Amino acid sequence: MKIYLTSALFAIVAVSTTAFAQLRSNNTISATVATQSVFLDASANGFTTSANNGKGLAFPRTNLTTFTFVTPVTSALNFPTAYDGMIVYNSTAGTTPATGSGIGGQTVGVGFYYFSNPTPTPAFSSASGQWLPLGGSPRVNYVNNTEVVTNTAVNNAPVYAYKGTFTASGTSTAVDIPSPTGMTGLYGITIYKSGSGTVYSRDLYSYTVATTAGNAITGSPSMSVVYPAGTYDYVIEYLK
Repeated sequence: MKIYLTSALFAIVAVSTTAFAQLRSNNTISATVATQSVFLDASANGFTTSANNGKGLAFPRTNLTTFTFVTPVTSALNFPTAYDGMIVYNSTAGTTPATGSGIGGQTVGVGFYYFSNPTPTPAFSSASGQWLPLGGSPRVNYVNNTEVVTNTAVNNAPVYAYKGTFTASGTSTAVDIPSPTGMTGLYGITIYKSGSGTVYSRDLYSYTVATTAGNAITGSPSMSVVYPAGTYDYVIEYLK
């Protein structure tokens, strides 16, 4: 019995030694990890004799439409970065929860996302962060009467967008574009007509920020636009 047990222990140690030669972490698997730039090395050489195996990293699947942080308000003792840079693979398209997962109500699709929270407010909190697609210039889907978070930020504050419609009288340069809930400043307005391929204006002379209604005048002090009577579409971009 002792011979069998000893043999088993030697086999486990041999396998462990082979794996540990390629795996470094902060759990003291490698004594030199504190002085190296990479804490995890999962190269295939130590795990398989085939060059075609052992090189992939499978991320756990996460449903961002229901996911919330276990510790939404952290401290310097556990997560001083407030989850900034955290990467997940989202398995379900939809919107994020209203609270507990950064800025609520974000539209997410299936794929890799990272949590952007470079300046947590308040300190160590995840409440000010947002989930962004992993990759360059990801697409933002504007859905009618739905607030979305764009990929633009001003002084680390995200720019939101809202798509809606308004009716022009045909006699006034002013158009009634309501202020979205929580809006504190305007970033831009695009006025167009769906299906026509025509963008009428991205210029703005004035805009009244109010709780329920905003009066916008497009154009400039010397030349403004009077839209023919009809219904138009708009996308308003703003800060909160």
